[in-house]
Amino acid sequence: MDILIIEDEKPAATRLERLLKSYNDQINVLDKIDSVKKAIKWLQSNQPQLIFMDIQLADGLSFEIFEHVDIQAPVIFTTAFDEYALKAFKVNSIDYLLKPIDEDELDAAFKKLDRLAGNHQPKSNTLDQINQAMAMLTNKYKSRFVIKVGEHIKSIAVNDIQYFFSRDKASFCCADEGKNYLLDYSIEQIEGMLDPEKFYRINRKYLVSLKAIEDIISYSNSRLRIVLKHCSDKDVVVSRERVNDFKGWLDR
Repeated sequence: MDILIIEDEKPAATRLERLLKSYNDQINVLDKIDSVKKAIKWLQSNQPQLIFMDIQLADGLSFEIFEHVDIQAPVIFTTAFDEYALKAFKVNSIDYLLKPIDEDELDAAFKKLDRLAGNHQPKSNTLDQINQAMAMLTNKYKSRFVIKVGEHIKSIAVNDIQYFFSRDKASFCCADEGKNYLLDYSIEQIEGMLDPEKFYRINRKYLVSLKAIEDIISYSNSRLRIVLKHCSDKDVVVSRERVNDFKGWLDR
């Protein structure tokens, strides 16, 4: 079986490929692709027999791929989202696996694929179910993050977070009390989990809430410098290409 993996986390893609080949040495992984844009280009000229597809990629939700490419192969989604939001996937040739994927779940997915072989649903129905699931996911924003404090695990509400930032290839949130906490997601992933009415990505490093902004100052090259609460970084700048959109976000 020729399989395509669409996954933006390299360790996860490598692990999945290893699991697949361990499950069946006749499996051929055609390619591992890490973005919506690359997947669209690849699928416009190739058709695998099965696709393992992460839902949230660095440049958007993988559902966008279906808007540009006529995908005939069955799809098994891989995701960290909770089961409630993914009930729409439990139909015919569409399935999902929660990360981290284990061998038993992979085995169950292939057995389901075998059962459904030849039982093809009209494409329009499949796309309707994908759109339904997309709506569920995009309207269900994260309300809490699990953080580690020393040897302890605790949960912090999104409403208690001032802003998110990246530093030394790691992501953090700054809480209302001014403490910073390490998170297990990239800034790109966090951005997709949050209500865009409440948080705005001002540049590659910072994702801020309105309540975190103490001052906005005109800066060089038509940019804006932002003064954030509990932030010692004096170079928090809205990139020039985002200034107009940022002003629009402020004016909602």
